[in-house]
Amino acid sequence: MRPIAKILAVAAAAVTAAAAALTFAAPASAATLTEVTNFGTNPSNLRMYLYVPDRVAPRPPILVAMHYCTGTGPAFHSGTQYASLADRYGYIVIYPSVTRSSQCFDVYSQQALTRGGGSDPVGIRSMVSYVQQRYDADPSRIFATGVSSGAMMTNVMLGVYPDVFAAGASFAGVPFTCFATTGGSEWNSQCAGGQVVRTAQQWGDAVRNTNSSYRGPWPRMQIWHGTNDDTLRYPNFAEQVKQWTNVHGLSQTPTFTDSPQGNYTRTRYGGSGGMAPVEAISMQGTGHNLPVDAAQVIRFFGLDGTTPTTAPPTTAPPTTAPPTTAPPTTAPPTTAPPTTAPPTTAPPTTAPPTTPPPSGTCRVTYGVNAWNNGLVASVTIANTGSSAINGWSLAFTLPSGQTITSGWNATYSPTSGAVTARNVSYNAGIPPNGSQSIGFQATHSGNSGRPSSFTLNGTPCAVA
Repeated sequence: MRPIAKILAVAAAAVTAAAAALTFAAPASAATLTEVTNFGTNPSNLRMYLYVPDRVAPRPPILVAMHYCTGTGPAFHSGTQYASLADRYGYIVIYPSVTRSSQCFDVYSQQALTRGGGSDPVGIRSMVSYVQQRYDADPSRIFATGVSSGAMMTNVMLGVYPDVFAAGASFAGVPFTCFATTGGSEWNSQCAGGQVVRTAQQWGDAVRNTNSSYRGPWPRMQIWHGTNDDTLRYPNFAEQVKQWTNVHGLSQTPTFTDSPQGNYTRTRYGGSGGMAPVEAISMQGTGHNLPVDAAQVIRFFGLDGTTPTTAPPTTAPPTTAPPTTAPPTTAPPTTAPPTTAPPTTAPPTTAPPTTPPPSGTCRVTYGVNAWNNGLVASVTIANTGSSAINGWSLAFTLPSGQTITSGWNATYSPTSGAVTARNVSYNAGIPPNGSQSIGFQATHSGNSGRPSSFTLNGTPCAVA
């Protein structure tokens, strides 16, 4: 158990240091962290702390933020910027808090690693259900993040409930099922030491086999790790990349690489935009107490474009559980054929209302990263006018021989020839001087060029 005590005694310093890494003028807020009791099925006696900003977005997103070993929900609330950013963007934050003596999440027992099996994941799922029912939250925008033990639990929650979570962000974690133990031990030395090495297919199968009748869409994942981590060693970074790229049916060869700051190397898989299916940040020379960049997490989740417009309910939350809070105990029914596409929200059955931009007030930036017979296209739609666009469709014609195989942040129909990309539920609005990023992966037969023109809601756009 000594390694567990070590696991973020350093992380407590990490989140405190991270608080100094991001500064901005936050709006004045009277919102406070509140404990919720009797929130539903809770087999491991977790405590639930809830932060609801003074003004929430319509059908607000939910973020589950999970602490490190020796930590608590309130400590993670005060040591990170997720609540401050919630004041700005209107999402709701759940801070689960472990009550077992180690204050580590259960990421090791068979109950925790089985859908509906019990332990901490079931309690956390109940917390999400409670907030969904209480605040009419958007079921397509539920996210998880955590540090160390909380990062491991982020992988577990996405592995056990891929139909619930749209994306996760793991800071110094390990792959789903890596920390499994027998005999009730909370510590897996082999996994912690980076000695559990499997093929991408084996890691991907661990997720798929836990949800045997589920066919996607699968959660996106952002992975952070320090090269000098001596608690959960650096090989776990590559093993997580293997797992989540394989779940999405992607190559482990990045489609985009950059260095967002001096000692960071960022790679993206399946897309080059800011919401690629998998994004991984390797932090050269950084140990286990890595800084938590909450703003980059919120950007990856797509929550930084939300504008809070409504106040939450003024009545006190119920002290007893809502009628249906228990999570499903069986895998969800098959909802789609196998797919490599990252998670998207199904398009509405009727066309969304649209506000056409005035002529000459949209601009499209189109980038292509091509290889032998494939390519990834990154598309940014900018509203250069003075009026907001509410609901959009972008029409363009793919060069001959190109066929879209997967896409993100939009629905694409048909997959070749004259294509129309339509917004999904979370990115329908483009404010004046604002933009939305979408993208897709495609095959080609030798021509990896780009479309020559784009039309947004029937109006031609400038092409950058």
